[in-house]
Amino acid sequence: MKTTEIKSILQQLTSVPALSGYESRLHETLNALWQPYLDQTSISRVGSYHALRYGKAAEPRPRLMLTGHMDTIGLMVNRIQDGFLRLTAIGGIDARLLPGQMVTVHGKREIPAMIVQPPPFLLPKEFQTNPVPLQHLWADCGLSADQARQQIQIGDLVTFDQAFLELNNDIVASPGLDNRASLAALTVCIQELTKHQPLWDSWFVASVQEEETQVGALSSAFQIQPHLAIVIDVTFANSPGSPPHKTYPLGKGITLGWGAAVHPYLYNSFKDLADQLEIPYKLEPMPRRSGTDADSLQTVAQGIPTMVIGIPLRYMHSAVEMVSLKDIQRVARLMVEFIDRLDVDYLEKIKWDETN
Repeated sequence: MKTTEIKSILQQLTSVPALSGYESRLHETLNALWQPYLDQTSISRVGSYHALRYGKAAEPRPRLMLTGHMDTIGLMVNRIQDGFLRLTAIGGIDARLLPGQMVTVHGKREIPAMIVQPPPFLLPKEFQTNPVPLQHLWADCGLSADQARQQIQIGDLVTFDQAFLELNNDIVASPGLDNRASLAALTVCIQELTKHQPLWDSWFVASVQEEETQVGALSSAFQIQPHLAIVIDVTFANSPGSPPHKTYPLGKGITLGWGAAVHPYLYNSFKDLADQLEIPYKLEPMPRRSGTDADSLQTVAQGIPTMVIGIPLRYMHSAVEMVSLKDIQRVARLMVEFIDRLDVDYLEKIKWDETN
């Protein structure tokens, strides 16, 4: 699929606000993008979106689960004072980038607002010349105290109001690319699989609440009981001054996770396949937790062999996240080829041997 088509998919996915714990708005968009290409879709009890494509092997077929989380970071109103709003974070927020940021308050109507900070002399001394934490910032809607009380209440959601931006070299920026970039890769994979006849059943899952509880992937894995799982998420892309051993080039390839959350046999399978397909990649060390849904997913039932694939992303957990469409394209191609080449006896080859 061309990067122009991937850009269109990504624009659709990022245009819908769906903060962690409040993801149901995205179901309609996923229906439009996924349902025409798959055999059945459903919503889990906690709101994750499930979609199944039947394999061609004889029943009972082995099951593969591919997941990317649909929730994004954001804010919530936790105090209203004189028409101004105090906010609390949903997921991890880089508060350094908040002052001056335009947002939308989802009250009785959608209300535009700006996040502002008091003048330095009104701040505690330690914050007068340092980044100001969220608890000292306000959202200004331009409303009077009475208007704010009538239209906004504690618990209303607040989302970033930043337009999708196309830059150079197939680079795009937008809020919510963590993790709509991975949902775009899954969408491309789903659509490209129509040209293939894989043997395994393929379950595609847009999981909820990864940024807060990981309950989506955990409960979906319990429901589906997959034999293998692939988690697609974003990882840290390089930028000026970033340490090269902790970040990865943007637009130059994907990452393959290696560590406690990743089954070594699966890692070697994806490494060998990426080499065959000439897809550039970097090994991403994950010695303890992966920081993805894999941490919970792999522990379900007797344990699920799991792989983590990363899409480099700049300015994570901000309103100006940035990814390469080419990297999304690479992840989708790698998944399609892996699914298409899965033999019915693949499970018999798997053993945990981290020395491979």
